[in-house]
Amino acid sequence: MSLRLGDVAPNFKANTTLGEIDFYDYLGEGWGILFSHPADFTPVCTTELGKTALLKEEFAKRNTKVLAVSVDPLDKHLSWINDINETQQCDVTFPIIADENKTVANLYDMIHPNASETFTVRSLFIIGPDKKVKLIITYPASTGRNFVEVLRVLDSLQLTAKYSVATPADWKDGEDVIVTAAVPTADIPARFPKGHKIIKPYLRTTPQPNK
Repeated sequence: MSLRLGDVAPNFKANTTLGEIDFYDYLGEGWGILFSHPADFTPVCTTELGKTALLKEEFAKRNTKVLAVSVDPLDKHLSWINDINETQQCDVTFPIIADENKTVANLYDMIHPNASETFTVRSLFIIGPDKKVKLIITYPASTGRNFVEVLRVLDSLQLTAKYSVATPADWKDGEDVIVTAAVPTADIPARFPKGHKIIKPYLRTTPQPNK
C-alpha cells in the first residue's frame, strides 16, 4: 500500500554509509527528508546528491536531516561518494542507505514496476517532527529534482504548521501569505498584527508572521 499525506512514516533500521541507523532516532525531534535515487554511478543522481550536500547549512537552519536511499550495496555507495565529492565540489556527510533487500523501497513504495522493476524512482518524502508524511514528490529517473523547490516547500510546511496561514502560488520565504478560512475576518487584526488585505471575502493576505 502506498503512503499518503498525513500517514505515519514507517520506521526502519538500515545500514548506511554512516553505520547502522534507526530512522526515527536519526530524525530525533526535527524534520526529515528521505529521498531515493535509481542507482549509484549515474549522472543525474550524482548531481542530486551533490546538490543536497551543498545545501547542508540550509537544511540545518531548518532543523532538517536528510538521507538518501537506493538498492545498491554499501561498498558501492562508499566508492561513489568520492566521485560525487570530486565532480560536484562538495562533501557528502549525510547517510546513504544501502537497501539491497528493498526493505525501505517497499515500505515507501519507491519501486514503480511500469517505470522499472528493479530500481527506485526519484521519490522524496518530507516528514514532520510528529513522524507524519507532509509531502511526497516523485520524478522519473530522467529528471533531476529541483532542490530549491524542496527548500521552498519545507519553508511553507514549517510556517503553516505554526500559523493559520497558507502560501500562494510561487510563494517564497518572506512574501505575503494567505490567512486560512478558519480565521474569521474580525479576528485577523489580533492574530496578525502586521496588517492584512481583504482581496475577496475568501482571499485575505498578511505579511509573513514569522519575519
